[in-house]
Amino acid sequence: MTDFYVIAGEPSADKLGAPIIQALLKKSCLQIAGVAGPRLRELGVKGAACMEDLQVMGFSAVVASLPRLIKIFYRIRNEILRLNPKAVLLIDYPGFNLRLERSLRKCGYRGKLIHAVAPTVWAWGKGRIPMMAKNLDLLLTLFPFEKECFADTPLAVSYIGHPLTSQIERHIPSPIFHETYGFKPKDPLLALFPGSRKSAIERNLPLQIKAARLLQERIPNLAVAVSLSHPERRALIRLLAPEVPLIEPFHTYDLMRSTRLALATSGTITLELALFGVPTAVNYSLGSFDCFLAQKVFRINLPYYCIVNILAKREIFPELIGPNLSAWALAEKAEMLWDSREKCIEGCEDVRLLLGDFDAAGCAAEEILACL
Repeated sequence: MTDFYVIAGEPSADKLGAPIIQALLKKSCLQIAGVAGPRLRELGVKGAACMEDLQVMGFSAVVASLPRLIKIFYRIRNEILRLNPKAVLLIDYPGFNLRLERSLRKCGYRGKLIHAVAPTVWAWGKGRIPMMAKNLDLLLTLFPFEKECFADTPLAVSYIGHPLTSQIERHIPSPIFHETYGFKPKDPLLALFPGSRKSAIERNLPLQIKAARLLQERIPNLAVAVSLSHPERRALIRLLAPEVPLIEPFHTYDLMRSTRLALATSGTITLELALFGVPTAVNYSLGSFDCFLAQKVFRINLPYYCIVNILAKREIFPELIGPNLSAWALAEKAEMLWDSREKCIEGCEDVRLLLGDFDAAGCAAEEILACL
């Protein structure tokens, strides 16, 4: 008998889901099955498919894999209907999971449907809100402001805290970080975070490198390093920045702890930098077609695009997006941060306080059990 079914269709969902399932198992004797990645499989979670079956990168690859993905979709749905668990926890992965939630309800599933990590309906896709309210019993959010998006619906929404806050607090600095990469502890360090996807790195890293060179002309003894998000991107970054020290993924937090200033491609990395109190200039290079899609098709019109600024409702990190981005402009923004570090650091602390002190996994487990 299966009491609970979990779906983690991507690595971030597996990483978030494993502590939640651990917390659930400590508090209950649930029999759990599901779509799992390596972390969840270590806890004994298995089912009709695994996370890797759903991993497809790039639009053309998605189109080519569509028949296979459709088969997996129905295989997972049919297993849930057959097992008829008390609840299903679907983590992030909205393109797949929102459709699965709707399909389960249409097929008569009456157990609890719980979705963790709200889609960015505050930015675009507001049409998803009524569908989610209709199909879900509980939404678990990582940001406190997301609950407001569902205020006009009957959907139960609970803020569980962001797992990054406790993750960063638990980080133990490496005593040999500077020695490993040849940095002088007294020299100021500028860290570049070009993103994780190939296209993002190709668009953003050359601009960051040019901006870094401009800053080195203005700031004495400024050292520069590039963060490697994933080993698969090593060759690409070496090609684009052959002379800049490359920081391994397991030293990312050591780099953040040691850096005085950062240039970062917009994404979750900016929140991590804020939690470390690192003044950061945020960049995201967009092609003209991407700008057209964002403005005319998806109608994204936000006062800020960096999650740090969205949380604070004011500019903590300066943003340069799309047509406003150039190496010169990025260097100018970064130099302004250099001269006003304390104000930016205070803003980072405000963001940390907004997120609060939550055990995200423990809070999620409590909310799930209360829902059951």
